[in-house]
Amino acid sequence: MSSRGYTLCMLAAVFIAALPLTAFAACDARSGQNTAALVELYTSEGCSSCPPADQQLSRLRQTLDRAAEAVPLALHVGYWDYIGWKDPYAQDGFGERQSWLVRTRQQKTVYTPQFFVGGAELRAWRGELRDRVRQLNARPAAATIRVRGSIVPGGVLALEAEATARAGSEPAALYLALAESGLVSKVTRGENGGVTLAHDHVVRVWIGPVRLSDGAARVQREITLPAAWRCARLEVVAFVQDETTGGVLQALSAQQCALS
Repeated sequence: MSSRGYTLCMLAAVFIAALPLTAFAACDARSGQNTAALVELYTSEGCSSCPPADQQLSRLRQTLDRAAEAVPLALHVGYWDYIGWKDPYAQDGFGERQSWLVRTRQQKTVYTPQFFVGGAELRAWRGELRDRVRQLNARPAAATIRVRGSIVPGGVLALEAEATARAGSEPAALYLALAESGLVSKVTRGENGGVTLAHDHVVRVWIGPVRLSDGAARVQREITLPAAWRCARLEVVAFVQDETTGGVLQALSAQQCALS
């Protein structure tokens, strides 16, 4: 098999988890009846207090209940870059989203590390994360999501997402994210100078908001994947969020994919 062919196979493996490479097909993931907990961490490589939170996110599935439904995302912000280290994963839009969440929840402080679970800030994340996820999982979902993905010629990831929300849920919007795990940085300056940092669930591509109209939304995108990205460690996330309260109506990770 050529190196290019191997890359495409590894990308397909993202969408069908434990299936053998010889059996891969398009991804087709659907959300469940109860609410999956979207766990957002706002973090920065320029922040000395962030590595423990990064580690918490990496261990998330091991620290929750066995049957817990949680969708983790690490959104790196750039407002600490002035200290001397430019975070290579930061995007301007993530700081803007963090500020929006704080305002929407009538909070006052934007800081790192900052966790939001289901769209609500969780300050006591060391001790209360499991309980918050459990509470969200107990709620019937207010929206349904379907994500489909496939590889098209040229090694491009083609994504399609659809969402519907129950009556009274608008205004709401659909979001898509492509995240990568297994990232490592050797930080040479700033508060973490001399430290090697490991990251999981780092958002590489962010799509949205795509606003629901008459209770539904649909989005299609083709994403050319840079050669430096480790395709086997990518995951697709979709979620629907209330634009007034910030509450997350439903979330879905395409790691749940099976053969369509």
